[in-house]
Amino acid sequence: MRFLPLRPLALASLIANIALIVTGAAVRLTGSGLGCPTWPKCTDASYTTTSEMGVHGVIEFGNRMLTFVLGLLAVLCVLAALLEKPRRRSTVLLSIAVLAGIPGQGVVGGITVLTDLNPWVVGLHFLLSIALIALAYFLWKRTFEGDGKPVDLVPRPLRHLAAILTATSVAVIAMGVVVTGSGPHAGDEEAKRNGLDPATVSQAHADVVFLFIGLTIALIFALRAVKAPRAANRAALTLLAIVLGQGVIGFVQYFTHLPVILVGAHMLGAGLVWTGTLSVWWSLRSRPALERAPTTPPPAPVPADAATTGTATGTATGTGTATGTATGTATEEPVPAQR
Repeated sequence: MRFLPLRPLALASLIANIALIVTGAAVRLTGSGLGCPTWPKCTDASYTTTSEMGVHGVIEFGNRMLTFVLGLLAVLCVLAALLEKPRRRSTVLLSIAVLAGIPGQGVVGGITVLTDLNPWVVGLHFLLSIALIALAYFLWKRTFEGDGKPVDLVPRPLRHLAAILTATSVAVIAMGVVVTGSGPHAGDEEAKRNGLDPATVSQAHADVVFLFIGLTIALIFALRAVKAPRAANRAALTLLAIVLGQGVIGFVQYFTHLPVILVGAHMLGAGLVWTGTLSVWWSLRSRPALERAPTTPPPAPVPADAATTGTATGTATGTGTATGTATGTATEEPVPAQR
């Protein structure tokens, strides 16, 4: 029995963390990064936005408020995990990890404001969101599993290939952060950029994306070759579709000089690519339910002496009966014939 529905709460937490990437992109793309010019207050005199801050203040303050939504969902996940019957250590620890990451994410967000949107700090802010998405995803998926020992569903070399694919996905995201820091959408007109050549880092980013696509295709063929479970094949094909769509958006936005709508869609795509990568990794193993000990006690063992005595007595009795029967038959007088 579950007092609170952990599974839908974990899913809501995952969706909200992906949404934070989109709202953060909206702040940057609308030039609202300093809509609240200080932190933790929005202005020196108020924790909330004021009419003088205009639409930029509303956008930035709204993004800050989403942090409280994430925190509320994380608290509910912790409570749901603690109230589960039986309580599961893995879900409790994962829900606490998600909760602990929310304040850290908020602090880094505040540092981005205090450093006037330093591109490297902004990039760290985004990467922390990626880490929180991973934790929320793990929490959600653990609600579908048991607590038995993990079982590989594919040969070990394919697990290694999936690990390389996951590391490449991280590299793709990290390179995207560098490209963003060199581009024009800084979040404020006076915000500095990282000083790298946009064309050079964009080409490096594209090269890693091509590697990622190649590894995904290789994994798809390998999964089919070993007749992997349908869920693993479906996860790999879904990831390929997502990354191809993301690649198309990336190329179009680059050659159309980074329109705001496409950049925002590309940010959402980054969250989906990462979630799809985690789905592939998770689909290659399973955890069965933990076998429970029997509730009925086993029968008490029979003492060796009693068993030996009983067997001997039964044997002797049976022998005596057989002897008596045989003797009675042998000594019986014959009936004389009548004349």
